[in-house]
Amino acid sequence: MRLAYLDCIGGISGNMMLAALLDAGGDEAGLRDGLASLGVPGWELVAERVAVNGISATHVDVRMDEAAQPHRHLGDIMGVIEGAGLDGVVARRAVAVFTRLAEAEASVHGSTVDHVHFHEVGAVDAIVDIVGACLLLRSLGVDEVRCSPLPSGHGVTRSMHGVIPIPPPAVTALLTGVPTFGVDIAAELVTPTGAALAVTLSSSFGRLPAMRVSACGYGAGTKRFEQRPNLLRVMLGEVADEADRSADEVCVIEANIDDLLPQFYDVVMERLLRAGALDVYLTPIQMKKGRPAHKLSIIAEPGHVDALAALAFRETSTFGLRIAPMRRLCVDRQWVVVETGFGRIRVKVASWHGSETHFAPEYEDVKRAAHAADVPLKTVHQAAVTAYQTTGRRVS
Repeated sequence: MRLAYLDCIGGISGNMMLAALLDAGGDEAGLRDGLASLGVPGWELVAERVAVNGISATHVDVRMDEAAQPHRHLGDIMGVIEGAGLDGVVARRAVAVFTRLAEAEASVHGSTVDHVHFHEVGAVDAIVDIVGACLLLRSLGVDEVRCSPLPSGHGVTRSMHGVIPIPPPAVTALLTGVPTFGVDIAAELVTPTGAALAVTLSSSFGRLPAMRVSACGYGAGTKRFEQRPNLLRVMLGEVADEADRSADEVCVIEANIDDLLPQFYDVVMERLLRAGALDVYLTPIQMKKGRPAHKLSIIAEPGHVDALAALAFRETSTFGLRIAPMRRLCVDRQWVVVETGFGRIRVKVASWHGSETHFAPEYEDVKRAAHAADVPLKTVHQAAVTAYQTTGRRVS
């Protein structure tokens, strides 16, 4: 099992991922040949060596003739990809990334995946970034991608629609359920293209897993920050063994609380999850003197314990926290995209030591489709279950 771990030190964008994979030994000639087969004119790929805080890295720039680039719909882009004669794995990965990106843009603009205009994310640079990343992953023999939690800047940025907040709404939609953390940088650290690549291709988000690293590449962003190097690091290697693939070291942070207003827990849990908690949950308990209370439990990676403890003290009324190390076993997870009468729905498929154990349609996809069609959630959910059981299409 060859693994690529995306260490998003300074965030992630499409060109940073291209650059990091090239820096890690990706086949540049094969990349250029594969991109040329798309038949999309008016662009030039420029890769150069740069230094970021003394670290040698690759920077990639897609220079294009903007006047030659039309607005594109998802169907147009799928036609370009599917008509290029690319390797099947490359084509499936690229289509899956663009589909996820279209879903996010559609949700933000109140449109549908078939009608959203890819005036920004569908420009030729995004096509080059997404298809190029999938080509390089294939050339490097990557079977699985995992990703670190993603940093989020703040402020505003300018788009085709005017000034929008950072992170952009499309990025926020893409990163629902993904561990992120805020940094004091007034800049866009995760772009829509970068978020779509990370979310679609990664099987999980967390710390560096047990692996034998064989290569490492650095992709540089264009901007420079004082607070952290603007780099995406890709680490390639073999998973150490089957046990290491499924076992994680985590910490459980707990507090017994009997004097916090119940409605406050919603915000507390939301902020803990945004700060990097793997899971947060409440358990009803009875404390001394018969007082009803709740036990707040936070599952976290060891590196996030201090920050989450500080947040728990700030947001709740507890005077103390219990912290215990634990090992967590997780099944392998893979996204599968299925076609239903309500549109494309992602299905999360779980497996243990290579054997499928269970699957579940992605709730956010089901909810969005149910709202769009004005039908019950259970109707869309059952359609996705049936589609997977009969004609499920794997996104490799």
